Amino acid sequence: MANEKTSQAGVWPKVKPFINGGTSGMLATCVIQPIDMIKVRIQLGQGSAASVTKNMLQNEGVGAFYKGLSAGLLRQATYTTARLGSFKMLTTKAIEANDGKPLPLYQKALCGLTAGAIGACFGSPADLALIRMQADATLPAAQRRNYSNAFHALYRIVGDEGVLALWKGAGPTVVRAMALNMGMLASYDQSVEFFKDSLELGEAATVVGASAVSGFFASACSLPFDYVKTQIQKMQPDAEGKYPYTGSLDCAVKTLKSGGPLKFYTGFPVYCVRIAPHVMMTWIFLNQIQKIENRMGL
Repeated sequence: MANEKTSQAGVWPKVKPFINGGTSGMLATCVIQPIDMIKVRIQLGQGSAASVTKNMLQNEGVGAFYKGLSAGLLRQATYTTARLGSFKMLTTKAIEANDGKPLPLYQKALCGLTAGAIGACFGSPADLALIRMQADATLPAAQRRNYSNAFHALYRIVGDEGVLALWKGAGPTVVRAMALNMGMLASYDQSVEFFKDSLELGEAATVVGASAVSGFFASACSLPFDYVKTQIQKMQPDAEGKYPYTGSLDCAVKTLKSGGPLKFYTGFPVYCVRIAPHVMMTWIFLNQIQKIENRMGL
């Protein structure tokens, strides 16, 4: 019995960061999904935030804002579980190697880059399903895929295009995740230390303030990569079977030539409004989950 308790005590601390991370990400997604849908439509050239919202309400109804929610939840269950859990493990190991001292910013950034890459590898299939489900209504009726949910999308993608198609656009997805998590994770940890130690703010103010800083840097670092990723994942072949882009680098070059550098920041206000609250709520939910676990002795 003693050995069983020791085994359980040893397993829980290792899996807790992954479970907590995934749960907080899924809760945040339930709140942010409508804004995410508007962001995707803007990137696909549907117009401004106001016009996209108006057209969706008039033509598709309120339910359209939650189209792809199952894929969004699946993405958080894979991507955020892996990235936040990995970041916690990496920073814990790095602190141990640093004799318990706080990590410098560049080490936190490296941990964030690595955690983002790990999370993206796990979450890429669900991310592909999410993008396709959100973009489906913008396609001509004959080209729509009409996925009913995330698992149906994954099943169809494997059946129609093969297993490796689940990682279509994985290159830009991984790069974007590395940029986002470098901005999000490193800036959050650094901001917590600054608000708590230098400004001596309380717990609530520290969490909210650090979350806001984290959300801004996550948005600024990741939007160009998110734009390229979205274009790659939603592209359709023409009548001759040719795709508009041969890859993410080709997409980036053509976008730069046609629209200039600012083209990569299409929809930045909405993207920031979408990313920053999601990041903030993920951290806030994570903080609350940890407090509940502490009260329960977990």
